[in-house]
Amino acid sequence: MTDQTTQYKQQQYPCASCGARLTFAAGTTALKCPYCGFEQQVVADETREVREHSFDQWLAGAQDKPATQIAAHTVTCTGCGARSETDKLSDLCPFCGAAIVVEPDADVMITPEAVLPFAITSAKAMDLFQDWVKSRWFAPGSLKSLAAREGIQGTYLPYWTYDSDTMTMYRGQRGDYYYVTETYTDSEGKEQEREVQKIRWYPVYGQVERVFDDILVSAVKRLPADRVEKLEPWDLPAVVPYQPEYLAGYQTLRYEAEPPEGLANFKRIAERQIQRDCADDIGGDQQRVESMDTQWNSVTFKLLLLPVWLAAYRFDDRVWQVMINARTGEVVGDRPFSKLKIIAAVVAALIVLAVVILVVSLLKQQQS
Repeated sequence: MTDQTTQYKQQQYPCASCGARLTFAAGTTALKCPYCGFEQQVVADETREVREHSFDQWLAGAQDKPATQIAAHTVTCTGCGARSETDKLSDLCPFCGAAIVVEPDADVMITPEAVLPFAITSAKAMDLFQDWVKSRWFAPGSLKSLAAREGIQGTYLPYWTYDSDTMTMYRGQRGDYYYVTETYTDSEGKEQEREVQKIRWYPVYGQVERVFDDILVSAVKRLPADRVEKLEPWDLPAVVPYQPEYLAGYQTLRYEAEPPEGLANFKRIAERQIQRDCADDIGGDQQRVESMDTQWNSVTFKLLLLPVWLAAYRFDDRVWQVMINARTGEVVGDRPFSKLKIIAAVVAALIVLAVVILVVSLLKQQQS
C-alpha cells in the first residue's frame, strides 16, 4: 500500500457580483453568496446520469490496478492563495473560509454517482438541535448555550447502495398447532378437563426469490454505525446526478469502507429479510429456518452522498456528538446528564414519598 498526497483538480465558485465565494443554499437549487446575496442557479448537466456499476466488473478491474491508500491531498485556495491538505472531497479553506470542492480522481477512488442535496438550513438545524436538547431530561442547563457556541457543520456522508436479484434454497421445519384434552384436579379436589395446545413439527424445504434495490450501507467508519442507521429513512427518490456545485460550502467525507466490505454488510442486511421470506414461505403456526443457500445475481453498486448536520461539543472532558438528517430533520445523538438535576429529582421524589406516607399515617390515625 502506498500513500498519495497529490494536487487534485478543484473547483471554487466566485460571486459574479462581489467576487466572494458562492456556497450551495440548502433548500434551493442555487449557489448563493453569503455576503451580497447574489444567487446562481445550479444548471443540471444533461450528460450526467445516475449509473449502477457491476460489482464483478469493478472487482476484476480493481485487481488489475496497484493497491493504493487514499490519503490526504493538497488544495490551493483561489481566494487567498493558501495551500492546505485535506482528506475530504469538499471543505472550507482554513484561512479564509472559502468553499473548495475537489474533483475525485477516478484512477484512485470511486467517484460519486448521486447526491441528495441539503434541504434544511443551518438555522433550522440549530433550532431542531435546541428543541432536542430541551426534550432531554436531566441534561445540563448549559448544554444549549454551549452547543450554540460550538455551532454545527454541514457534512455529506458517503454511502454505498447495492442491488441484487437473489434466489435462496432453504431447509427448516414447520410447526402446526393441535389440541388434546387433558384432565386435572382443581383446588377443590374436583376432576376437570381442559384443552392443551401442542405443536407438531414437519421437515420442510423450498425456494424464495427477492430483488433488492438501493439498499444503503454506510461507507464511513468514524461515526457510530448504530446512530448513523437511526438517521434513516432517506428520501432516495429525490437524489440527483452528482454535480460538485451541491458540495460547495459543506465538508464531504470520503468513503472509508471499500466496496467488498460494503457488499458484506449489504448481505448481512439482506439475509435478515431473506430469512423472513423463508419463514413466510414455510407457513404454519411456527417456523424454524435451519439453513439458507443464497445466490447473489446481478450485483450492482454506486456511491451516494447524503446530507447531515453535525454538532460536536466538549463537556465534562468528553466529546459529545449529535447528527441531524438534513432532509427530514431527524435528530440522533447522545448528551451528558446533569448530576445536580438527578440528585434534585431523587430528593424531590423522596419528599413526595414522605408526604404520601405521612398523609396515609394521619388518615389511619383518624379512622382509628
